[in-house]
Amino acid sequence: MVRWELTEAERQSLLAFLQALVRTPSISGQEGAVAALIMEEMRRLGYDEVWMDRAGNVIGRIGTGDAPILMFNSHMDTVEVTEPKAWATDPLEAVVRDGRLYGIGACDMKGGLAATVYGAAAMTRHRAGLSGSVVVACVGLEEPSEGTGTRALFEDAGMHPDWVVIAEPSNLQVVRAQRGHVEMLLTVEGQGAHSSAPELGHNAIYTAARLVFGLELLAGQLPEDPFLGPGVLAVTEISSRAASRNAVPDRCELFIDRRLTAGETEAMAVLEVQRVIAREGVRAEVRVVEQTVRTHTGQLLNARRVSLPWALDERHSLVQALLRAARETGLRPGVTQWPFATEGAYTAGVAGVPTIGFGPGDPAVLHCVDEHVDVKQIYAAAEVYVALAKRLLLS
Repeated sequence: MVRWELTEAERQSLLAFLQALVRTPSISGQEGAVAALIMEEMRRLGYDEVWMDRAGNVIGRIGTGDAPILMFNSHMDTVEVTEPKAWATDPLEAVVRDGRLYGIGACDMKGGLAATVYGAAAMTRHRAGLSGSVVVACVGLEEPSEGTGTRALFEDAGMHPDWVVIAEPSNLQVVRAQRGHVEMLLTVEGQGAHSSAPELGHNAIYTAARLVFGLELLAGQLPEDPFLGPGVLAVTEISSRAASRNAVPDRCELFIDRRLTAGETEAMAVLEVQRVIAREGVRAEVRVVEQTVRTHTGQLLNARRVSLPWALDERHSLVQALLRAARETGLRPGVTQWPFATEGAYTAGVAGVPTIGFGPGDPAVLHCVDEHVDVKQIYAAAEVYVALAKRLLLS
């Protein structure tokens, strides 16, 4: 199969598009301006159809829409910049220095998004030979509720692709699995009293401290999978309620971030915390966090903070196809996993679609000061996406 490479003009255009994406703020729930930018670029590149669904997800299609369908999935939103003065450059400047593009969202994941838009666009040259369709899906609200945007897309559009490639950063390694994620709220009940006579009350913070110690012990006893790694538990936020600052708190709440490894379930994770509560013999309860999120189009979506771990066998045809596609472009990737959650939480974990990950950027710089992406990796990713699409869809 003949290798496709970006021309110098296409590289410059792709880089300019990525810089425009980074310079356009798109924190979660406010992706409208970036969505418009993506739609304009897809139309300019000759996509057969470009549209936005009710939830504000952007979809571009090349081909008739007939199966089989290869979907490239990315998210448009970014986290907020919390320490702009700590950055060496303006987080929205999208400056290129020493072969790296710096800016908020450059790595997570506007670099991968831009690569999918351009990689898929190359398939417009092969319309006549397509035995299926290429779909580029750019969704919102991934940062606060991974999988929610893709769920809305699948359910509203009745979409069910045959394969999904998640373009999150993987350092151009092939990702065939990811850990799951459960976010829990543990509520501890106490009894209020004036702080001058604390013996008349029951301090919910003191009780919570005992539970935190028990949770820390639990975190060191979680199962480990040879490939996905260990389960993880972390208490990430604590708050209390009292009549005033000179009163004993009558309630304390803990947020627990639990990462699931292979074989673990939501029920198992909740039961483990319930056992810690029972062992301490205290008044407390734990529940999975549910929230309502608002899309940039104003649609309200329910987001239950659970995603299950998933994995494809290394011998799966999709994994092997991506490995061969990467080798065709001169890369020699390994096979790895993501410790964090992605939109694959829905595509693989719920919808059961064969899902893999492959994208430009180092996962170690996600949500960090001076976030950046290697420009050469963006070009390489786009070329791999083309090689994969040709392998799967050209007759």
